[in-house]
Amino acid sequence: MDYAKTASLVIKYVGGKSNIKSVAHCATRLRFQLKDNELRDEEAISDLEGVKGVFLTQSQFQIIFGSGTVNLVCAEVQKQLGNMEEGPEDKEAGEEKGNPIQRFIKMLSDIFVPIIPAIVAGGLLMGLNNLLTSPLFNGQAVIELFPQWQGLATAVNTFANAPFTFLPVLIGFSATKKFGGNPFLGAAMGMIMVHPDLLNAYQIGIADPPMWNIFGFQIAAIGYQGTVLPVLAVSWILANIEKRLRRITPSWLDNLTTPLLSILVTSFLTFIFVGPVLREAGNLLAAGITWLYNTLGPVGGALFGFAYAPITMTGMHHSFIAIETQLLADSAHTGGSFIFSTASMNNVAQGAAVLAVLLMTKNDKIKSICSASGISALLGITEPAMFGVTLKLKYPFYAAMTGSAVGSAYLAGTRTLAQALGAAGLPGFISMKPDHYLNFAIGILLSMGVSFILTIVFWKRFGLEKPEGKKAVKAETAVKAEVKRAEGIEKAEDVESAGGAEHTGDAETTTILYSPMKGEILPVDQSMDEVFASRALGDGIALNPEDGMVHAPCDGTISLLFPTKHAVGITSDTGVEVLIHIGINTVQLDGAGFEAYVAQGDKVKRGDKLILADLKLIKEKGLNPQTMMILPEGGGLKTEVYPLAGADAGTRAMAVRR
Repeated sequence: MDYAKTASLVIKYVGGKSNIKSVAHCATRLRFQLKDNELRDEEAISDLEGVKGVFLTQSQFQIIFGSGTVNLVCAEVQKQLGNMEEGPEDKEAGEEKGNPIQRFIKMLSDIFVPIIPAIVAGGLLMGLNNLLTSPLFNGQAVIELFPQWQGLATAVNTFANAPFTFLPVLIGFSATKKFGGNPFLGAAMGMIMVHPDLLNAYQIGIADPPMWNIFGFQIAAIGYQGTVLPVLAVSWILANIEKRLRRITPSWLDNLTTPLLSILVTSFLTFIFVGPVLREAGNLLAAGITWLYNTLGPVGGALFGFAYAPITMTGMHHSFIAIETQLLADSAHTGGSFIFSTASMNNVAQGAAVLAVLLMTKNDKIKSICSASGISALLGITEPAMFGVTLKLKYPFYAAMTGSAVGSAYLAGTRTLAQALGAAGLPGFISMKPDHYLNFAIGILLSMGVSFILTIVFWKRFGLEKPEGKKAVKAETAVKAEVKRAEGIEKAEDVESAGGAEHTGDAETTTILYSPMKGEILPVDQSMDEVFASRALGDGIALNPEDGMVHAPCDGTISLLFPTKHAVGITSDTGVEVLIHIGINTVQLDGAGFEAYVAQGDKVKRGDKLILADLKLIKEKGLNPQTMMILPEGGGLKTEVYPLAGADAGTRAMAVRR
C-alpha cells in the first residue's frame, strides 16, 4: 500500500488542505474536523485502498482503515499537512455540537482513549501473572511446579499493577489536557493522589490512615489508587483554577504563582471534600451496576449483549471505560468486569457474521474486506467489520447482535467475569481467571455459532446479493466495462429499441446513458488518471472532449454538485448513480473556468446543459481536460459502451444492465 498516495487522495477527497481544521486517529479510525463537511466525497474515499468504511458522527468525519494501518496513514496525512494537530479552538468548536449526553461521552472518549494502551498492557500482564500463579495442573500453579519462575511471576505482577496503582497519574495528565489545563500539572496532581506517604486505597478498612492536623482540622491522608471519578473531578478543578489564574496574573509572575496556587488549592480541595465524596460515589456506582447485573442474571446479560453493538456505533462504549476501570479496581467486592466479557461476545459475533459473508459472497471486493475485518473483529477491533460489512448489509448486523446476546446471557448465568482489561475477543482468555476459561470458551462458541448460522439463513432468505424488484442491491466490486460496436445499432433510436432507456424485466433492468460531451470515448481503464483507470471509484468511460459543454446523459435528478463545479452527480430515473468528473485534478482551479447551469436537487432531461468548462483555461493551467463518466455503485452493473453514428452529444451511449 502506498501510504503517501492514499494520504494525498484522502486529503483531496475531504475537500483539500484548506478544508481541514485538524486530523487525529484512534485505534482504527482517521478522525477529521472539517470546516465544511459537505465538501467531502464519501464514495471516492470508500473506494480507496485500505478504507473499510466512512461515517460522520457529530462534527467529526471518520475514515476506518483498521488497526496498524491507520497510524501509518495518519502520519503521512499529518506530514503532508505540515503536522497539523487539533488545537483548543478546534476542540471547542467540535464540542459545541451534539446534545449534553453526546458531549459528555465524547469527553470521556477523548480522555480515556489515549491511555487505553497502558491499561491494556497492564491487563494483559495481569493475565500472564494469572497463568503463572493459578492452579492449572492437578491443583498446582506453574510457579509451584517450577519454583525458579517465582521471581518472574513477582516481577510480572509488579509490572501489571503499575498502570492501575498509578492510574490517577495517567488520567490526570489526559483529563487536564482535555479540560484545557497544563497536562503536566495534571500528572503532578495524580502523583499527589497516590503518594506513598498516604494510606494505600486498597488498605481502607484494614489499616488506620495517617491524619493531618491543619489549624485544628483533621484531614485523613488516604490515597486514590485505582479510582476514576475523583481524579476526573480534580483534573477539571485544576484546569479551571489554572486558566482563571492565568487571566489575572501578570505575565512576569505567571510561571511562578499559577502552578503553585493551582496545585495547592486543588490538593486541599481533593483531600478535604472532592476526593472522599467521589470515592464513595465511584464505589456506589460500581456496586450498583454489579447488583443490577447480578439481579437480572442471564436476562440482563442478553439485553446488554444485544445492545452492545448499537452502543458501539454511537461511541457510547467509551463511557464504559470509566465504569469498567472502577469495577476492576474494586474486584475484591465486584468480582470483576462483566463489561469486558460482554464486549468479547459482541466482537466475536461480529467477526463470525463477517466470516459467514466471506463464505457466501461472490463479490471480490467484499471478500477482501471480509477477510481482513473478520479476523480483526475476532481479535478485538470491530469497526472495520461493522462499518465495512455488517451494517452495510444490515441482516448480518442483526445476526451478530443476536449471537452476542446469547453468549452474554450464558456468561451472565455462569458469572464469568474478567479480572483485567485486554483485547476483547479471542485473546480475551488471558484477561479471565483460569477457572473461567471453559465458560468463556462456551460463550464464544455460542456467540460465533449463532451469529454465523443466522447470517447464512438471512443471506439465503433475503438474497442479500440479488436484486429485489426494480431496485438493485449495491455490490462492492467494480465491473469490467467492454467497449465495442453493437451489431445492428447505428443510431440512438436503435439503442432505445434494442435495450430501452427503462426496460425492466425479472432478470435485469437496462438504463441507457448517453455521452455527456462531444469527443473520443475510451474505456475508463485508459484514463490518464490512475485512480479512475484502476476502477477504484467505479466503472465507466473516459472522454477526450472536443468542447466544454457537459450534457445530462439521462433523465434524472442532480444528486451532487461540487462547489468547485468540476464534478456533478446524477441519479437516473431508473436509480443508477452517475458521476461526471470534468478534467484531472481540476479541483485545484477552485471553480475557475466552470459555469453551472443546474443546482443540486434539480430535475433534468437527457441532453440538458449541466456545466460549461473552459477547456482552454484548463490546458493553460497545465491540467488535462479528460472527463470521466463513472458508476460509483460498482458491481452488479453490466456495462457496454456503444459508439453511435453522429457527432452531437447524446449520439453515443452506454448501456447499463442490472
